[in-house]
Amino acid sequence: MAIRNTQYASRITLLLGFTAVFIGYLTVWLPGPAAGLQFLGVELGEWTKFLGMNTRRNLFYLPPITLSLMLLTLTIVWDSRRWQTWIMRGLAVALALLVFPALEDLLGPVRSEYLPRVGWIGLTLVWAAVVSLVSWRWRERPWTTKLMWLLLLLLGLAGAIIPTQVYLEVRPFVANLLGMSLGIGPGVWLNGAGHLLVVVISGVQLYHEYSR
Repeated sequence: MAIRNTQYASRITLLLGFTAVFIGYLTVWLPGPAAGLQFLGVELGEWTKFLGMNTRRNLFYLPPITLSLMLLTLTIVWDSRRWQTWIMRGLAVALALLVFPALEDLLGPVRSEYLPRVGWIGLTLVWAAVVSLVSWRWRERPWTTKLMWLLLLLLGLAGAIIPTQVYLEVRPFVANLLGMSLGIGPGVWLNGAGHLLVVVISGVQLYHEYSR
């Protein structure tokens, strides 16, 4: 009973983490002095092209990709014969498509700046296929569960650290441009907290797996 309760609590916490990442991406990251200067996470990647960040600005599009990959990874131990498994995988792929650039940008003269995002979506599709195969053939193997928690931990770290680091690099530049101090928007905190929740749960579960 205790093990079952722990597993249930872990799933609820993971769900909270995933939800925080999604809401955070659609929440204000850059809290400017006016509505026109308050940018959501989903907007920062496009807006910062005017700051000359080039391909580095694509890192602002990372949260939906890490979220998509984490959802897919979670299903590696799910039964592929259940329709719920495929609904989750379809949802995960749909989330990755949020970062797909506009066709006019992708076909324009600076399309190289948008190719990393296309590559990330391609990676997500490949990972969906790999997860489906592993789930179908080796779902009940002990190493599958360990692999799941390890990958969730690594993806959680990447999603928490990389976008936050890029934001902290941009914030002083924008503050200097506006001539005022800027805080850290709730979206940054939600994204970091959501990913770190996944890291903590994954680390604990991974410890338990190797302690058995």
